[in-house]
Amino acid sequence: MENMSTFVFKSNNSNYTPVSNIFIDKFMPKARGEFVKVYLLGLKYCVSGELGVSSQIMASALHLLETDVLNAWNYWNDENVIRMVPIDNMGNYNIEFINLSDSPEENSKNINLLEELNKNSTKDMLQDIEKLLGRPLSSKEMTMYIGWLKDFNFSPEIILLLIQYCASKGKTDCRYIEKIALAWFDSKIKNIDDAQTFIKKHEDKWINIRKILNYLGIKDAEIMKPQEDMLNKWITTYKFPIDVIYKACEICFQRINKTDFKYIDGILTSWNKDNIRTVDDVNKKNTKKIYHKNNSTYKNNSSNSTFNNFEQRNYDFEDLEKKLLGWDK
Repeated sequence: MENMSTFVFKSNNSNYTPVSNIFIDKFMPKARGEFVKVYLLGLKYCVSGELGVSSQIMASALHLLETDVLNAWNYWNDENVIRMVPIDNMGNYNIEFINLSDSPEENSKNINLLEELNKNSTKDMLQDIEKLLGRPLSSKEMTMYIGWLKDFNFSPEIILLLIQYCASKGKTDCRYIEKIALAWFDSKIKNIDDAQTFIKKHEDKWINIRKILNYLGIKDAEIMKPQEDMLNKWITTYKFPIDVIYKACEICFQRINKTDFKYIDGILTSWNKDNIRTVDDVNKKNTKKIYHKNNSTYKNNSSNSTFNNFEQRNYDFEDLEKKLLGWDK
């Protein structure tokens, strides 16, 4: 279940909600109705001194989904109508309503945008992007996509394939899309064939990443960049088969009773160093370790040592530890 977001509004108290004419004339006509509803309710909370409101309460008040509420704030943030700043990594945000009469550098951008929108090919591309994403584009997004035609030398077909690829993964926010575009540019993608080869290579890796995440009971949307880098290292750098990675995850569960990426990474780094490549290799290593433990004896220089007169006992300390902590049940 996803965490509920809370939005904290920076505000002054008032009994009415003043809406800027700039918002009505310039921003409202091209925005989705739900987004306008979220903006107006948020503005009301802001001016009436409401300290914080959950996405669930806003969604319920407006008969929307919580994802619609979050999408609306992301849209207005991209339009420079509000400033949305994460408070923590739990999905909570400070939201500040920007004075629209001071809106920066919009004029020069809009002139350029209007000029570009007169070109049918550009207009068609942007309409197709909106269909793929299932939402209207902010002026910031439009400017970004048009910029790729010149700056990255991408054709409209490559841009549409890129958007389609991101949408198929359920990633439709512009920051993620921009990250993928930069990766394509860095990989010197020039045509559709290059793009499809890149997707296949990347998807093969992601198929394996998703398998590991499913094994760990984690959704791919929940992993952070450092964890993604570790997964990539296990698959691409160490070139471990999936069943070996599963085995490392299993050992992590057994030893510390939770998922810990650094712990799993430590196990796999050690196996890579010891040239362990298969589950059989892992089992042989563990058998050998237990054999050495069970056959080790305490030695003392004195043959008459009282200690050596006691019966030697052999313990499997990992097994004892599991029994002590109740993990063997």
